[in-house]
Amino acid sequence: MTELFSREWMQAFGEQWNAEPELSDALAKIHFNSAIAYGFIDDTDPIGVLTVQEGKAIAAESYNGQTLNWDLRADRANWEKWKAKGLDMMGLGMAYMSRKLQFRVGDYTAMIKDPRMAAPFIKSFTVMSRV
Repeated sequence: MTELFSREWMQAFGEQWNAEPELSDALAKIHFNSAIAYGFIDDTDPIGVLTVQEGKAIAAESYNGQTLNWDLRADRANWEKWKAKGLDMMGLGMAYMSRKLQFRVGDYTAMIKDPRMAAPFIKSFTVMSRV
């Protein structure tokens, strides 16, 4: 099994991201461009970065000091749980409020208030289960 957020894992995630219309096509409609990092709460830096242009993942790599628009952190147990079971809006709210999911970079409040971003964000957790 590929290590969570490793370069290889991120590349597979990027392929699945692009294959999911409710994620990539939905974000393309709003011209979404971002560098999204993923990692663990106790680490100084994130592990993997997905670069998205016009909703499509164009790069999936290890973190190497890139400028980030989003930096998502959780402990390994929670990532594994969300990867296996996905996450819905209520679960996302609870994870954020309890600090189980941390946004080191990025505006959670702005994202969650915009259904054009919130629905694809939730879908990204479902896509993780395909990796």
